[in-house]
Amino acid sequence: MSCPSNSFRYNGSLCACPPGQLLNRTSNSCVVFSGTSAITTGRLENSAVSFPEIIFAFDSIRKITQSQAVFLKATLVMLLCWLFFCIFLRFTKLGDGRNIWFRMRWWVSRLDICFSTRHWLDDQKVVTKRKTELGGTFSMASWIVFSGLFAALLYQIISKRSIEVHNMKAANAPDLVSFVNDMEFNITTVSTMSCSNIRGFDTIVFGNPGFLAQKVMPLSNFANFSCQNRSEGPTVSVKCEKCRFIQDDIYISWQFIDLPNNPASAVGFQFNFSSKDHVQKNQESFVSGTLKNRSNLDDTPVTFRGKNANIVQFNLFPRIYRNNQDSKLMQPLFHEFVSGSSFQNTNELQLSLENANDGLLNITLYINLLSSYIVEVECQNIFGPVGFLADLGGLYCITFSIFFYLLVQLEYRVKKLRNEDSVMLKVRNRRKAQEHWNKLRKYVMYTWGYSALDNDYNDPSKGSSCTNCIGQSSRKNGSSRQRGLRSGSSTAISFHDVNGFTKETAKHDMISPKATATDREMRTIATKQERPLHHQVLGSTHEGKQRLTVPFKGDFSHPEDIIPPPPSIDFKDSSDIGMSDILRSMKSLYEYNVFLREKLLSTQSEVRALATKSTP
Repeated sequence: MSCPSNSFRYNGSLCACPPGQLLNRTSNSCVVFSGTSAITTGRLENSAVSFPEIIFAFDSIRKITQSQAVFLKATLVMLLCWLFFCIFLRFTKLGDGRNIWFRMRWWVSRLDICFSTRHWLDDQKVVTKRKTELGGTFSMASWIVFSGLFAALLYQIISKRSIEVHNMKAANAPDLVSFVNDMEFNITTVSTMSCSNIRGFDTIVFGNPGFLAQKVMPLSNFANFSCQNRSEGPTVSVKCEKCRFIQDDIYISWQFIDLPNNPASAVGFQFNFSSKDHVQKNQESFVSGTLKNRSNLDDTPVTFRGKNANIVQFNLFPRIYRNNQDSKLMQPLFHEFVSGSSFQNTNELQLSLENANDGLLNITLYINLLSSYIVEVECQNIFGPVGFLADLGGLYCITFSIFFYLLVQLEYRVKKLRNEDSVMLKVRNRRKAQEHWNKLRKYVMYTWGYSALDNDYNDPSKGSSCTNCIGQSSRKNGSSRQRGLRSGSSTAISFHDVNGFTKETAKHDMISPKATATDREMRTIATKQERPLHHQVLGSTHEGKQRLTVPFKGDFSHPEDIIPPPPSIDFKDSSDIGMSDILRSMKSLYEYNVFLREKLLSTQSEVRALATKSTP
């Protein structure tokens, strides 16, 4: 028969793989053993998974993030994006308060929740809430930084929330006897052999061989042992329930022998040594690994074969876990691998396969109990509730102080920023007032029964006086009754709405293409007559004294004369004003208003007469 690829012949007709290679029966070729020499030691706690761990998956979060730098970088990116967005909004125009940029800037100012009472204030001024765009920007920036630092703090608590404290104490015989563990040792000989090659797997030796304390006994009296054939090779298992170790040294040996067409050789070993508390079976300590060469973890490919034994040495270290109901475990630790007969050269391996005296593979398991000391393990939390709250408060103070300092510096150096809230409030109030005024004009027009609205009212950007609306609508309706109602209502509205009839509104109505010449003349005259009233302000104060403006009780018998300005009466103190003075002032104001109404009606009749003559 032909040999597998990459193999060599021995004894004329038999085939074998070079050192460090195994026969792959699927491809019928020799391949190098790809396992790496690695040792893993640890402890498992097979407890039921708690509800919070299912929801938050702390371990998966820790694997994804790897460090706090991820949270800090994400926080920095979010902070820069927010600041750039606010800077961009800052350079947009407010307009009339109806565009999208004003709305966005307005809502940014509404986010001023941290610094609304800490803006620039003049001396001896009452502290009030002032929500500014700059304050909203820094408020949200401080919360972004605080959230990022808070996430980093949580990650630190999750990843490093506790430490293990190890205490050493001297051990005595009663302490060691109290360690009752269920132990299991599995070792797989990586080769093409099977369990039929194994021999001498039936005895156990306590104590050092050759000394008086040596004790040999059947392995079945100490533990259950078995052998299983696997794809990697034969696996030897030794299981011991309720094991109590008194002797310091334990030896278990076995060997593999040559069979026809199946020589005793191996390229490595895989082992797993575990120990469980017999009472609390959820606690387990283990050590596992792969051996390809000596204990120095050299990965040079070799083939183990020969008389010299391959010794795998483990240490058992007694430990008491105080946080787990004083669970007592023997912690297995890998100590050393002493390589026996092995070959790295193909010619040497060929000679060994042809020599009948080398037709075996010796393996010895050596367990050493470190009985001098016992380790007490206790987990202590390094983050308590008081420390967590202290760290949380420190993070908030840091973020708040940073952006408060920036806010103070900007408002101190840029005077325009000190009153920026009033600018946006004026724009918004002006827009709200315009909307309310438009609603009022439409209500008046619908109340007086006009069938159609002027196009100016459909466009909020166009402002017009109520007199113009009623005047234009009246010309569309020719009834004399409606004209009379229009005349009375328009006069009353134009007179009483002195503040609403501003210069800008009158100017806009005069240049409007839909306004007639008569209406423009009436508004011009009304504006001239109402100008003295507009400049006289009631309730103005100066140096703690109140100045009240009341009409002048004069001779109104000559309506063609120029309307005199209302005289003012000064009072020493607002607290000295009596009810009689207030009633007298109100009566004078009423008489003055009646006089102005008569003047306005006479002027309106004259203008209409002139318009009637000019119409033909």
